Parts: sequence; C-alpha cells; structure tokens
Amino acid sequence: MTRWYAIRTTARWELLASNELSRRGIESYLPISRVKRRWSDRIKIIDQPLFPGYLFGRFRLAERIRVLEVPGVRQIVGMGNTPAPILASELENLRTLVAAQPLLVPWPYLTAGQRVRISRGPLAGVQGFVVRAEEGALRIVVSVDLLQRSVAAQIDRDCIGAAE
Repeated sequence: MTRWYAIRTTARWELLASNELSRRGIESYLPISRVKRRWSDRIKIIDQPLFPGYLFGRFRLAERIRVLEVPGVRQIVGMGNTPAPILASELENLRTLVAAQPLLVPWPYLTAGQRVRISRGPLAGVQGFVVRAEEGALRIVVSVDLLQRSVAAQIDRDCIGAAE
C-alpha cells in the first residue's frame, strides 16, 4: 500500500530531489508558493518551496531505500528510525491551499514559553518569552532578572526572529 511521507532534503535541493524521485517512478509533491520576502531595503514576491528543506513522496515502505538513494534526500521523516505516514487529508488540504495561489507569508511556529528576539520595529533587539501565542499578535514578557521584575508587551508576529 502506498502512503505519503515527508522527506527531508539538503538545503535548496528540494526541486532536484523531487524531479529525481519522479524520474525514478516515485510520486512526489513539492508545494511551491508565492511568498512575500522582506529584505532591509525592499519587499519582493518570490516563488519558493512552502516548507524549505522538505517535500512529500508517495511510496510503499519497502521502497524507502530507493527514496534514500536519491541525491539531496537526507531522511524520511518519522519517529526514530520508523517513517511516519502523513494523512491523505492533510496533504489534500495543502494541495488545495497551494492551488488557490494565495500570497503566503512565512509564519513562525511559536509556543508559549518560547524565547524570542524582536528583529524589526522600534523594539528590535529586545529578547523575551512568549506568554500567549494567538492569531495575529503575540504577548511577550521581557524580564530583568537582577531586579526580579518583568513587563509585558503585545507585538506583531512578523517582528519576531529566533532568539540566539
């Protein structure tokens, strides 16, 4: 029985690996989307993999060695050494979203308790912890350990970068 699996690739090898999988008779899906990218001096709309470093392949588990032999393929995503299949409904939702061609904005996966650094805006450089991660905005807390005091602020998600 063939099932869909997520495949991790070497950075920027997604398209080459997808093409090679197809050439070898293994169904692959690389969701490409138009995204808004911000540089220091401009904003531009570009096409790029929706999930950089990943693509999807449909194959029988017995064929996993053929998949792993493809240049650019690093691993089949799973639990430990066991590849974990992806629900067909999740992949179908993803296909529908990509086919509609909306403008997609990369969105950080943030959870409460995660340490973040503000990368843009008047608070650029400030580090804090996410207290509440809701749609649209975040509530972060910045603490001064020596004083054992904290302040909270609500900021836009697109101002957040990874904490070092």
